[in-house]
Amino acid sequence: MKKVGIIIGGKTVEHEVSIITGLQIYDNIDRTKYQPFVIYIDKKGRWNIGEKLGDIKTYQSKSFEGVTEVIPWQNFDKKNTLTLHPNPDLKQGIFAKKREKLEVEVAIPAVHGTSVEDGALQGILESCGVPYCFTGVKASALGMDKVSMKKVFYAENLPMVDHIWFYRSQYRNNQNIYIEKSEAIGYPLIVKPANLGSSVGISKATNQEELKESIEVALSYDKKIMVEQCIENPREINCAVLGYEDQVEASLCEEPIGWEDFLKYEDKYMNGSKGKGTEKRIIPADLPEEVSQRIREMAKKAFIAIDASGTSRVDFLYDNKNIYVNEINTIPGSISFYLWEPSGLPFKELITRLIEIAEKRYEDESQNINSYDIDLLNNMSKGAKN
Repeated sequence: MKKVGIIIGGKTVEHEVSIITGLQIYDNIDRTKYQPFVIYIDKKGRWNIGEKLGDIKTYQSKSFEGVTEVIPWQNFDKKNTLTLHPNPDLKQGIFAKKREKLEVEVAIPAVHGTSVEDGALQGILESCGVPYCFTGVKASALGMDKVSMKKVFYAENLPMVDHIWFYRSQYRNNQNIYIEKSEAIGYPLIVKPANLGSSVGISKATNQEELKESIEVALSYDKKIMVEQCIENPREINCAVLGYEDQVEASLCEEPIGWEDFLKYEDKYMNGSKGKGTEKRIIPADLPEEVSQRIREMAKKAFIAIDASGTSRVDFLYDNKNIYVNEINTIPGSISFYLWEPSGLPFKELITRLIEIAEKRYEDESQNINSYDIDLLNNMSKGAKN
């Protein structure tokens, strides 16, 4: 039975949300095919394993006794395997008998936010040589950085609202220029950090005073921020995409209920849904078939544009006339199972598909030449200059 490591947590403001997503995967994975293990990255960045990490009560009580801190290593003896060794710098203590290494054959990074969803964690998994679900380093970084994401979408002729972006240092050096550029778009405006999700640090400005306040909030979360046009009375429509390269399919569309300017963090994750992710949503969204089909096609185009894989959720704004691509979420909360189940794909089978796609992508990339043998160093003249 294949050992699957479900990675959760991380040094991110979306730490708790990641725990919910990861434990949902842990509870619903097909145990006739896979043996799941939870790998917990705490808020300081330490990796941990232990049986109790699969229980939500562990995180609610913050009781981590008996959990083993580990270090991820590449296993050169076993192909495609990530080995998690107990941290040799820690004393073994009374839990020494439980401090055993864990070997993982597939990783599922069920994480959200900076330092884990943005390509940083994916880089570690690449270096360790293990197949992993969702997107690679490049696509993960593009999916997290809204500025770079929009540049790619622009190149693909995907419709977006007017926006500008700037660095914290630019704003500090010449605030008036960026206030003027922002106001040129026209109020109301949405201000957001470039590299955060879950609506953290995002606010609406209807005048200059609110704009300055919103910029300061966003700059406290990221050194790069975006100011964009706020569509009046928009409908948020979301659509998930599943697949790899150009072999992709789109889910049904959804519309969150009560969405006004943007969905607050609490609306997304603290609505009493108990992790089911189905409340406060209309699935399928009440849209004309032609509009629904256009959104689904644009979602697939956005997914392919950043070279995503696995499943991602693409968020749109719709004003009953125009459709705008808002962003792509490369590791969506609850892996968007609530969009796939009505589309005919149960949660358990969705997880299996993600693992199969991860293995396919790993197999394809393993065919690339990544080492070129040439005796360059011995053929160089000592101290020679070109």
